[in-house]
Amino acid sequence: MDYDPQELEARWRERWAEEGRYEADPADAEAAVAVADDTDASDDDATGDADADSDDPTFITVPYPYPSGGMHIGHARTYTVPDVYARYRRQQGDNVLFPIAWHVTGTPIIGAVERLKKGEEDQLSVLRDTYNVAEDTLEDLETPMGYARHFIEEHYKRGMKDLGLSIDWRREFTTNDDRYSKFITWQYETLRDRGLLEKGLHPVKYCTNEEQPVTTHDLLEGEEAEFQEYTLIRFGHGDTVVPMATLRPETVRGVTNAYIDPDADYVVADVDGEEWFVSAAAVEKLQLQGHEVVPKRTVSGEHLVGERVTNPITGDEVLVLPADFVDADNATGVVMSVPAHSPDDYVALEEAKADDERMAEYGIDPAEVEEIEPIPILSIEGYGEVPAKTAVEEAGIESSTDPALEEATKELYNSEFHRGRLNDEYGEFAGEVVEDVRGRFRDAYREEGAFGTMREFSEEVVCRCGGDVVVAEQDTWFLRYNDEAWKQKAHDVVSRMEAVPENTRGEYDHTIDWLNEWPCIRNYGLGTRLPWDDEFVIEPLSDSTIYMAYYTIAHRLEEIPPEDLDREFFDALFYGADAVEDPDERALELRSEWLYWYPVTYRFSANDLISNHLTFYLFHHAELFDQPQWPEGIVIMGMGLLEGEKMSSSKGHVVLPGKAIEEYGADTVRFFLLNSAEPWQDYDWRAEQVASVRNQLERFWNRAQDVIENPGPEERPELATADRWLLSRLQRTVETVTEAMEGSETRTASQAAFYDFEEDLRWYRRRTDRSRPAARWTLREVLETRLRLLAPFVPFLTNELHERLTGTPAEDAPWPEVDEDLLDRGIEAAETQVERLVDDIQGIRQSLQNAEEDVPEADPDRIRITVAADWKRDVFATVAELGADQGAVMSEVMQDPDLRERGNAVNDLVGELVEFARGRDDGELSALAEVDEGDAYERAADFLATEFDAEIVVQREGDDAEAHKQAVPFRPAIELEAE
Repeated sequence: MDYDPQELEARWRERWAEEGRYEADPADAEAAVAVADDTDASDDDATGDADADSDDPTFITVPYPYPSGGMHIGHARTYTVPDVYARYRRQQGDNVLFPIAWHVTGTPIIGAVERLKKGEEDQLSVLRDTYNVAEDTLEDLETPMGYARHFIEEHYKRGMKDLGLSIDWRREFTTNDDRYSKFITWQYETLRDRGLLEKGLHPVKYCTNEEQPVTTHDLLEGEEAEFQEYTLIRFGHGDTVVPMATLRPETVRGVTNAYIDPDADYVVADVDGEEWFVSAAAVEKLQLQGHEVVPKRTVSGEHLVGERVTNPITGDEVLVLPADFVDADNATGVVMSVPAHSPDDYVALEEAKADDERMAEYGIDPAEVEEIEPIPILSIEGYGEVPAKTAVEEAGIESSTDPALEEATKELYNSEFHRGRLNDEYGEFAGEVVEDVRGRFRDAYREEGAFGTMREFSEEVVCRCGGDVVVAEQDTWFLRYNDEAWKQKAHDVVSRMEAVPENTRGEYDHTIDWLNEWPCIRNYGLGTRLPWDDEFVIEPLSDSTIYMAYYTIAHRLEEIPPEDLDREFFDALFYGADAVEDPDERALELRSEWLYWYPVTYRFSANDLISNHLTFYLFHHAELFDQPQWPEGIVIMGMGLLEGEKMSSSKGHVVLPGKAIEEYGADTVRFFLLNSAEPWQDYDWRAEQVASVRNQLERFWNRAQDVIENPGPEERPELATADRWLLSRLQRTVETVTEAMEGSETRTASQAAFYDFEEDLRWYRRRTDRSRPAARWTLREVLETRLRLLAPFVPFLTNELHERLTGTPAEDAPWPEVDEDLLDRGIEAAETQVERLVDDIQGIRQSLQNAEEDVPEADPDRIRITVAADWKRDVFATVAELGADQGAVMSEVMQDPDLRERGNAVNDLVGELVEFARGRDDGELSALAEVDEGDAYERAADFLATEFDAEIVVQREGDDAEAHKQAVPFRPAIELEAE
């Protein structure tokens, strides 16, 4: 039977759908409720476990997709990794729930629809060319939910089913559904009552195109951008304020000049009743940050070039110079220069001094520029009087284009912050370290009116709609993630849960520590309205923190009218009958299902979500649920590349799962994605390698046919050494794969079960006569076990083959366990020696064949193998007992008079054997110590004779022969003889 993955996979998909194969229902939900309701929620030892006799529930979740576009191969990996773990746990006997839903909250879908309706070419190109949307279907996409439904049904859902994901489809929902909104309403009313929601002025990311706040998930660029609070130094130009932004307000006494872009647009505006001079780009930013701004007239930056502005602290008048490096879109567009303490400014000033022609072009007397000298305002050990000059000269920087300038600037800023002490002219702040005084210095001059405040991002931020994102200060509702008690609860969750890989645990704690208030609403979009102010919508990262709990009851809530899902209903559901006066019996019934499944066993998610979604997930579970329902573990996943480059839907640089499955088959797609890297590592989809996987699976299929057609005897016959070796290796593989799967190491597990064991099989096929009854029985046993090990990875192929072999699909067979009776380290060690011997003989023959003259021994008639003398074996036994400690071994062996007489020979041998022992564990060394090398080679003599078409003579050193070369344990002397 030929391998036809498309036909085979279609049959299994149809069968799974007809059977409702992955629909998971509680085995003993009542027991879960009884235990949970009798548990003191404050008891840290509480577990809330269901009856021990019921199947263990395993609850696996993954972030629900946002269907603003189609599913690509990167998404396929995201959802296949948890599927593998879900399938593994089912084979382990667990009752597994793996659900999915659809996140439509917010504006990206609305924005996509608007671009479609406007006929924007880029949007149409993505829909037509990347996602293959037919012309007659485009009209169906012109409503937000119509758009979402298309990509849900035609891309994500179809793709997930084609991949064979073991999802319980009864539980799907969208975040725009009425019942889900009732659930989120309960969540936010509860948080508000507990004082964890608050209204007030707060800096937010604000899209100037959509004219509303946005969050990280809405961004095209700048996801990692941080808010930066600038101090505005209110320089004066007559009656006009010329504010200049800085992150180092204490350097104001060192300002020697200012810079402006002469070609950029600036405005003279009325700001809070004063006349200000700022860039045109700053007007909207200032307005959004609470200032009353009325532009009066627009001028170019050249308007201020050559003028002098007054330092509000020193009273000095400093010259404004032209500079192309000034970014008028950043802050106010006018920057102050502190050349004594900024390498950037120092180099810029030196270049300005050298450019007399440009200065004259703007009517500036070059002599005035030449007179500008750095003004030191602090001292720091390791630098001269002018630290910036020291930094520039020591780095050998000669121009502003030198890449070393940025690093020199960062290094000096950091050094001055931690070690720089302010000079005497700073009065009450003199002698203090910048780190200790910056905040007090800034605040003091704010109170005097010399300083102001403005916020900017640390990098450019762009919304998915294409609009610029700026910092705005808005009166908004925000989650109080800065609440210390709430933070401590979140830390408690982290300390109890399993973080995979373990090195991510600190990232959760770090995020919890720095996380501050989080704006949780936006002005419009899909999703849940703020319960007490329906002008606002709860934003996407805030309505997706506990939806995992909703999965457990989603399919049963369909029976209940939305209007019945009020605060008391969900209180009864999540907190029990005692939480309300008159609990709804339907809520209490649903409580049993929730408690059966909860907590989430593992959440699989992307590494970049630790800094937002995943930590929010921990915060909300910590507050809303008792400790027994806190998350048990999170597995982090890496990012995907396509042929070495980042995937991009807008550029068409993606592979759609449907196309890949059509070309290679779902099992091939799954296996490549799972075997190419561990889940938390980045992977690279490469068509050539995927095709290779397809070929290897076909080869596996064909070899399996041979076993299925001739499976050998039912009863286990007498096994040969090679059979026992292979079965022992099989037990090692079961052990390795199981351990890897417990740690979600899909690459290690699939590598061991497929590729690594193929190497063992390759040796076995070479080593033995496979027509023997014992060999047929062994190969059947091996195939059956491997099919069960590989079932989570390639479910279609393994189910088909296992059912044909045993009558049962692989996924319905229990996970293999190590059979201790088949483990034999001695046989494994002996066979390893035979493999090494073959390699050594081949190496010798190859060397002889490569000789310039013909060497008869290159094609030997006889191969003489001489194993080490018994005294050498005794020395190895000591090494095996004491390990790779040469001193300890020598001390022990020299207690033997016979060995002591051998002197340097023993010393040399110990050195060789200790080196051999390094990196080998005690078990392997013990097994080797039990191996009779001579006997192992004798048993393999017929194989060796066939392999090399030569007579094989095995002899012992110092016994019946003497080798020309001395033998060492596990490195016999080998002589090739020609007659």
